[in-house]
Amino acid sequence: MRSLVIAVAQPRIEPLDVAANAARHAAAVRAAHAQVVVFPEMSLTGYELDAPTVALDDPRLAPLVEACAATDTVALVGAPVEGPYIAMLAVDGNGARVAYRKQYPHSSEERFLAGPAPEVLEVDGWRLGLAICRDTGVAEHVAQTAALGIDAYVAGVLDAPEGDAVVAERARRVAAEHGVWVAVSSFAGPTGGGYPESAGRSGIWTPEGRVAARAGRTPGELARATMVAESLARL
Repeated sequence: MRSLVIAVAQPRIEPLDVAANAARHAAAVRAAHAQVVVFPEMSLTGYELDAPTVALDDPRLAPLVEACAATDTVALVGAPVEGPYIAMLAVDGNGARVAYRKQYPHSSEERFLAGPAPEVLEVDGWRLGLAICRDTGVAEHVAQTAALGIDAYVAGVLDAPEGDAVVAERARRVAAEHGVWVAVSSFAGPTGGGYPESAGRSGIWTPEGRVAARAGRTPGELARATMVAESLARL
């Protein structure tokens, strides 16, 4: 059997303070002891819809790049990027790159363009299908991503405190319908953008839809699990 250790983190975020947030991301990566660590939507800036875009070579990301290099981790972090798009960045010891652009922005996110297509990130032979928040509730997005041949569906999200049940229901549905692991990182605590509090409860679900690990509502928590598969998806 093949395995991959994955963690979902929900650090406390300082609105628009990329340097402080990158440092907290770095601390979470070092604490996670995981090959992949997933962070919420727009985690580097907070959910600030007027936040300046983050450049891939932004020097403020250096502590996170260094943490990924030291631990051999891929961090999947949220940020607005040139376009502008709401994006998921893959950060490792070599730097940052755009792994995915949100395909289904919310109506309140009218500043941002819709991403062009589903994306898969391969880590240690595992094919991770990527999603950001509203994408997870769009059946077409889930189906098109799964059709790429994935082992896990990985998302960064933001929801109000009462929305944690929605996150869990969507995760169970994706797992059950497509037979894949699901990992969702959800903001905890205040995020900016009209969210004085957010849901937390980041989690990891098995292909049978069972909870493998789940955080509470407190900022700074993380959940960690070892995903296992008898065989890995291939196109």
